[in-house]
Amino acid sequence: MRIIIAGAGEVGTYLAKMLARENMDITLLDQDPARIKDIESAYDLLTLVGSPTSINDLKEAKIENVDLFVAVTPYESVNMTACMLATNLGAKRTLARIDNYEYLLPKNKEFFKKMGVDYLIYPETLAAIEIVESLKRNWLRQNLSFCNNALILLGIKVRSNSLIINQKFSTGFFDHEKYRVVAINRKNKTIIPMGSDMIIENDIVYFITTPNYLDFVRIQAGKEDFEIKNVMIMGGSRIAQKTIRNLPPNIHVKVLERNKEKSYSLAEKLNNSLIINCDGRNIDILKEEGIQEMDAFVAVTGNSEANILACLAAKRLGVKKTVAEVENNDYIMLAESMDIGTVINKKMIAASYIYQITLDADVLNVRSLTSADAEVVEFVTKAGSKITRSKIKDLRLPDQVNIGGYVRDGKGFIVNGNTVIQPNDHVIVFCVSSAIRRIETFFN
Repeated sequence: MRIIIAGAGEVGTYLAKMLARENMDITLLDQDPARIKDIESAYDLLTLVGSPTSINDLKEAKIENVDLFVAVTPYESVNMTACMLATNLGAKRTLARIDNYEYLLPKNKEFFKKMGVDYLIYPETLAAIEIVESLKRNWLRQNLSFCNNALILLGIKVRSNSLIINQKFSTGFFDHEKYRVVAINRKNKTIIPMGSDMIIENDIVYFITTPNYLDFVRIQAGKEDFEIKNVMIMGGSRIAQKTIRNLPPNIHVKVLERNKEKSYSLAEKLNNSLIINCDGRNIDILKEEGIQEMDAFVAVTGNSEANILACLAAKRLGVKKTVAEVENNDYIMLAESMDIGTVINKKMIAASYIYQITLDADVLNVRSLTSADAEVVEFVTKAGSKITRSKIKDLRLPDQVNIGGYVRDGKGFIVNGNTVIQPNDHVIVFCVSSAIRRIETFFN
């Protein structure tokens, strides 16, 4: 598959690296030579200095008959224009990064498709949705739902009080079909559990379950649920604004923003929140603004280090739930080890959504797990596909792959070895990043 990525920023660079590992024909296009100087030598891809809105530069990138053109520069107008040009120059499919939520409304989808923009993505909105979900179920590290909540993936860090630690999978302790442990992250290593494995203290454990067994999982994991009424947000970024607009009305929000002009602007936009012009990195200011009374603290400034340190300070001051936006990949595992409640990385979230477009099988969803080198993929089973021909235990699935559950006629089920997948089932597969292409063949 030939893919051109316009924009070597956070999202574009991460996506290019992700796809280059799979031996795809990738060209990364950017106007700034400094942005692409190092990536070509480290990864198997082409780079080109040029403008995505220049017809000559697009032709030089060999835009004709490219399978997918992705425009993810910081500028919405550039991305939209680039996609329109790319379509007219022969690109088969196009995707634009946007910052106008109105464009995502279903009524506008066909309009943009006629203009030459097949897909739209708004990374800040995707990140905000994950933050809101993490606050709704505050005892979780990660929370992903599939098929209108028929199946739910839960990421939980287990402590010494958990009922599931030191239990080998071969003992039958987990054979109750109320949930399935699909993966374990231990000291930055992803483990797909086998019979001889066990969960130990401080593991991050990923479960697939159905809504009626959420409390059962929580109790087994030794977690306490509590109501979040007061939230403090550090940074008035677009992610913060989208988060506030998606929070339930009963949650009181206080925003700490350093920039004076931005504070006034936020006060006009967010009349249901209290905006304070101050530096949230200052512990004395956090105390003055009532950090001890907060149920959750969310740090979404553009500085990963500041977000991590602020969340650590909030933890020490008694806040139960913390959320940090960490865009520097090198800091993600560090943040996890420091017990930041939930880590948000918008480029990983956005890249996962774009990645699913490159798959040949009928894929509705691909989500990267922030705390593990792994993906969760939602496949729709085709009639006659390999996955439907045998019981799961007889399929000889690739290594590092675990089928967690399936949705049939709107109802979620946990799989076991005797499960037989049927056509049109929605199947939730957990696998390390390098195994997606191998498991894809089972669904074609």
